[in-house]
Amino acid sequence: QVHVVESGGGLVQPGDSLRLSCVVSGRPFGTYAMTWARQAPGKEREFVGTIVMSSGLTYYADSVKGRFTISRDNAKNTAWLQMNSLNAEDTAVYYCAERLTSIRPELLSEEADQYDHWGQGTQVTVAS
Repeated sequence: QVHVVESGGGLVQPGDSLRLSCVVSGRPFGTYAMTWARQAPGKEREFVGTIVMSSGLTYYADSVKGRFTISRDNAKNTAWLQMNSLNAEDTAVYYCAERLTSIRPELLSEEADQYDHWGQGTQVTVAS
């Protein structure tokens, strides 16, 4: 059985950095892309960014471009979301999702049916 598990969330102050991890277990290989999405209280889920596991190609939402970076380790079936210069608007539950089949990566979004497995999420709170 495949599991997607996020970790690394917490409470930080504005301007701080945080690194989230996403591990896919139960299958040693086969992930095409891993996407990070977030959902703030009272808001719709929002696409943050995605990484194609084979090439390392990344795409980001405009709201995080230049501040957030996604990286991966294929051997560990793991992706990371490095978040810098955090502000209150980044407060949300951050989710990781994996997709098995290829697609033009720029088409990936926060839509649930684009992905095969989702994690349970990890809370990130930015407050002074």
